[in-house]
Amino acid sequence: MTTTDASRILVTGLGALTPIGLSPDAFWDGLMRGQSGAAPITRFDASAFKTRFACELEGFDPQDFMDRKQVSRFDPYCQYALAAARQALDDAGLDPAALTQSEKDRVGVIIGTGMGGVGLFEEQARTLAERGPDRISPFLVPMMIPNMAAGIVAMEFGLRGPNHCVVSACASGNHAIGDAMAALRSGQADVAICGGTEAPITPLTVGGFAAMRALSTRNDDPEHASRPFDADRDGFVAGEGAGMLILETYEHAMDRGAEVYAEVAGFGASADAYHYAAPDPDGEGVVLAMQRALEDAALPPDAVDYVNAHATSTPAGDPIETKAIRAALGEHADQVKVSSTKSMTGHLLGAAGAIEAIASILAINRGAVPPTINLDTLDEACTLDVTPNAPVEMPVAIAANNAFGFGGHNTTTVFRRFTD
Repeated sequence: MTTTDASRILVTGLGALTPIGLSPDAFWDGLMRGQSGAAPITRFDASAFKTRFACELEGFDPQDFMDRKQVSRFDPYCQYALAAARQALDDAGLDPAALTQSEKDRVGVIIGTGMGGVGLFEEQARTLAERGPDRISPFLVPMMIPNMAAGIVAMEFGLRGPNHCVVSACASGNHAIGDAMAALRSGQADVAICGGTEAPITPLTVGGFAAMRALSTRNDDPEHASRPFDADRDGFVAGEGAGMLILETYEHAMDRGAEVYAEVAGFGASADAYHYAAPDPDGEGVVLAMQRALEDAALPPDAVDYVNAHATSTPAGDPIETKAIRAALGEHADQVKVSSTKSMTGHLLGAAGAIEAIASILAINRGAVPPTINLDTLDEACTLDVTPNAPVEMPVAIAANNAFGFGGHNTTTVFRRFTD
């Protein structure tokens, strides 16, 4: 496409709740320190589980962001979404209470999640089994369904713009950014709160991923368990949290004098059409998503400075993404910095794409590339510059963020340094 001011979408606010920091600045500091968020599970007794560690939010108090009644009713995935949305609005200097209703009608909320209210579902399933159907909470259904995070954020602030949930497994957060971008470009809204949220550290979810043999079992050394691209990787580490972005049209942001982090330059999506859980071994769907994002951004492959890889630390996935990055970027792949911030945060599933979008945006804004930690021996099949173990200070003008999900969903978002 041809970029015009009317089609330009800007990032003006960020909100982040991550296992290595409960704000965008704290998150970035954790990335620059190479901090691991992995530790033994405290959410439940995991002593009988094959995997007994995860990347939990440490120190999060929902009452810092909402009242006690909301805390008691909301599943954690909704708590995280509302908290991160408040952070992002504050960061953008947008106070919904100061907007007219017609202005609120032009603010959309699009939030992705892979699991939704799985913790509440498990809790109420136990209630049914132990105490009978009359004791099931009337809040079970409305607070369990995946779309409720987007609904709650809109209700909290009276926002009546486009509102929906994206559920595309671990591509959900990135997909939500792409959908928000499309809503703003089409003229349906001037502002959008978008991103992803997930609270999957529950017995059923951890047990289910362990049964698939998707999780690392490095129980004696959790901090070094998430090791994308390393020859000794054995699976991903589950994480929880939320990432929210404020997107605005160029005109709206300029009219109000907003500070701008970066521009959302392009978005691409595809399907593997291959398998419900395993990635296409040729990575052709990933190549399509990356190519489509660059085409949407009107950028050649050699414009890319940094790729925040999906790389989850699974034996199969990391080499396939490596192959796909090479195919999408051609010879330029050898000049690009790549890293997997999942080495520090773990895999936040439906929130991963949003959290990693924030890492990509801050890489542009702060002039540094986050590292891939725990990289002792590079897998011979992962032949990229994956920024091992330490950040690299460098100008980043263009960053691409990859996020893929079970079902063969592939997404790439391209961010560009803002110039007016």
